[in-house]
Amino acid sequence: MTTAQKLFLQERLNQIVGLLQEQGRVSVADLSEKFGVSMVTIRHDLATLEQQRRLVRTHGGAVVKPDFGMEPPGFALRRQLHLAEKERIGRAAAALVRDGESVALDASTTAWQIARHLKDRRELTVVTNGLFIALEFLDSPGVTVVMPGGSLRIASASLVGNQGTCILERYHVQKGFFSAGGFTLQEGLTDTNQYEVELKQRMVDRSKEVIAVVDSSKWGQVTFASLASVAQLDQVISDGAAPAEMVSILRDRGTLVTLV
Repeated sequence: MTTAQKLFLQERLNQIVGLLQEQGRVSVADLSEKFGVSMVTIRHDLATLEQQRRLVRTHGGAVVKPDFGMEPPGFALRRQLHLAEKERIGRAAAALVRDGESVALDASTTAWQIARHLKDRRELTVVTNGLFIALEFLDSPGVTVVMPGGSLRIASASLVGNQGTCILERYHVQKGFFSAGGFTLQEGLTDTNQYEVELKQRMVDRSKEVIAVVDSSKWGQVTFASLASVAQLDQVISDGAAPAEMVSILRDRGTLVTLV
């Protein structure tokens, strides 16, 4: 590659990052047209930027990589991140739920994948603060949805606040499924918003069995506040790219780890 070609490549990468900062997301097709290069070239550019931790690739494009402690992208954008992994995790988690049980689902996009595979259950009660999770059951006569009250948090399309945490004191559920912004052996499950964390902590307390549903991108990451320690987790469901050393340590400690 010539010096001129390298310069153009770096300029293009910088411009892609600039567009992301302005728009929040970009598509391969639009970038290909804008820069007059093939979509294969753009995909390579996005892969390079992801390796540099400057963005997160999605199906057909990329979104801004959230900074430490900052709010994640909106629900619609996050739903596209690591989509295949979340779908497999959701399917595996839903397989643990039996008719007649009660379960807690947080407002995460992984919980939404679980909900998609629970629609045909009978006499199932779902406790959730997630609007999209609740809406998934509109055509499920066998599922009763219980939503705690609270204030609308737009970033996660969820209800949070003291009203919700108080209501949760009334309920006991067999299984609680929880995703997070980060997962480490030291801090357990962590997330970015204190109000979301407070509600999840109460849901964890009311769950007989606590199950973490975290794709491999969350392992080794720490965000703002802890919602559940490793000691509180009965099971972890993740994808096959989860760090082998962490998986081994969890299993040695007696935590069931399922990789899908």
